[in-house]
Order: sequence, then C-alpha cells, then structure tokens
Amino acid sequence: MAWGQTNENNSISIGTGTEDSLVIVSTTDTVEVKDLLADWNRLHPNIRVEYIHRTSLDVFDSVIECGPSSVCPDIAWSSAMDLQIKLVNDGYGQPYLSPELTAIPSWAVWRNQAFGITAEPIALIYNKTLVPPEDVPRTRADLIKLVTAKRDTYRGKIASYDPERSGSGFLFLTNDLLITADTWRLIRAFGQVGIKLYTYGHTVLDRIASGEHLIAYNMIASYALARAKDDPAIGVVMLRDYTMLMTRIAVIPKTAKHPAAAKLFLDYLLSADGQRQMARRSFGTVRLDLADEARNAAGDVTLRPIHVGPELLTYLDQAKRKTFFREWRRALDER
Repeated sequence: MAWGQTNENNSISIGTGTEDSLVIVSTTDTVEVKDLLADWNRLHPNIRVEYIHRTSLDVFDSVIECGPSSVCPDIAWSSAMDLQIKLVNDGYGQPYLSPELTAIPSWAVWRNQAFGITAEPIALIYNKTLVPPEDVPRTRADLIKLVTAKRDTYRGKIASYDPERSGSGFLFLTNDLLITADTWRLIRAFGQVGIKLYTYGHTVLDRIASGEHLIAYNMIASYALARAKDDPAIGVVMLRDYTMLMTRIAVIPKTAKHPAAAKLFLDYLLSADGQRQMARRSFGTVRLDLADEARNAAGDVTLRPIHVGPELLTYLDQAKRKTFFREWRRALDER
C-alpha cells in the first residue's frame, strides 16, 4: 500500500519514523481507522505509527504487563470504558491538558487522563430481509415478548457480545443492570432460545447479514450504521425505552515510550478534523461544535451516556464480578 500496510495480525504500519514513533493498541478494527490514519499520515508523514487491533482485555493487559519483551502502547484506546477507567484509577495513566478539551463535554473526560473520543449509541441490529416488520422490537419488553412467544423461530438466531470474553459486552450488560433489574428477565429469555455469543462485533454483523442470526442485542451502532450503507440486509434499531451512549476511551500510559507523539495524536483524535474522519465511518462525534450523524439516527429516543468516571468501576469489584457471572450463567441455563 502507498500509505501503510495491514498484516495478518490485524495491524497497520504507517509513516517513515524519521521524526518520531507511536504505538497504538486499540479495539477499533483496522478497516474502521484506515482513512483516519491516512489523514493523520498526510499531516505527520514522518511519525511512524504501529496500529494494533486487539480485544479490550488485550488492550488492558498491554498496559499493565508492559515490559522489555512486550508491546507497550503509547496510546491504549478501547470501547471497554470500565477497563480504561480502571487503568487510570490504578495509576497507569498520565495526565494531559489537550487544547481540544474546550469542545469536549465533561461527561467524556476524567482526570485529564481518560478521554472519550466518540459518542456511539448501543443498538439492536437485525436482518431486514428475514425478520418480518411486525417482529422488529422497539423496546426491551418487545424483545422479551418476541423470543418468548416465538421461541422456535428464534432459537439459535439471537446473538450478542460474550461478557466473559468481551470487555465491551460486560460493560453494556452491567450498565443495563444499573438501569433496570428487568435485564435478568431478558437474559433468561435469551437463554431459552440459545443465544450465540461473540467477541467481535464484525463477526456478528457478518452472521446477521448472512441470515445465520436474525437479531443481535447490545451492538455498537457505528459499525452497523456504516455496514448498512452498503448492505441492505442490515437494520438498526435504537430501543425506545433507553439507548446507551458509549465512548471509546483513549489513555496515554505512564509507560509510553513516545509521549510527545501520543499527545499529538490525541489532539488529532479530539480535533474537528479527526472527529470528521471518524464520523465518515458513522462513529458519533463527541465534540460539542459538530453535528452528529450517529446521535441524529437515534431520533427522539432517550440517550443515556455512560459517563467517563469512577462509577464505571462498580462491576469490576472482584466479588461483584463473580456474583454477576454466577447469576449470568444461571439465568442462561434456566428453562
């Protein structure tokens, strides 16, 4: 490629490195950031960037396990907001007062160490060609009713993130529980139809598009909205009872070997130019001075931002975490 190279390990290398270097470990798939990195490279061609796509748990581990023989990120960027806040809370982040913060809402920044970069609804997606219009849920109560009443039709056809393997999946479900205890009713209904669980959102989208699955719950809307522009089978629903609004949090670790380049890249992510690049892939902008396609797609649905802050640590308490997974498995096994 003229500007960079993607390899079999799902990473991108870009830039000459004659000025500086930068390692980014992120949950955002390489296909979603190619244009963003190309624009960055246009502005800073002499800074070499190694962009590595990993799961949210791997992003977290890359920071806390940084050592002479491991990859140490200069920026850790993840959709698992709770794990990112834990990094900062446990002293792994370094503060930076970006000049772009005047345009960023207070809910998206914590301690000037955790920076929300996007504003993305968490949605339900479905196969528009195979799910009858009357079956498309508009609320969680509708979804419970659907899978209960049409158990045979939707057996093995419901998908979601696996909270035991996906930090994002764990975050979304535990935030559902903080909003309403009826979440357990929904999980039991999923168990009764044999829900299929995944680590990566793109895998779920592929299987919704193919018809292997028909409905997917708690999916990141930006991926689905971008896919729906080219794939008429993909439908996206912002649930009317509430729709969570997440942000992908960037942290500059204390162990960053290239902090100056990391701060420059963070400024770019928060800048109007960087935000517009991400908006082209349907990532909602977090800036207050830009129009937001992703949030506009929610219409008059109640959006509930997941605040960047210590409340995200609630379910990372080991006792609460163990209790959650015990109840999760029990609910899925109920018949």
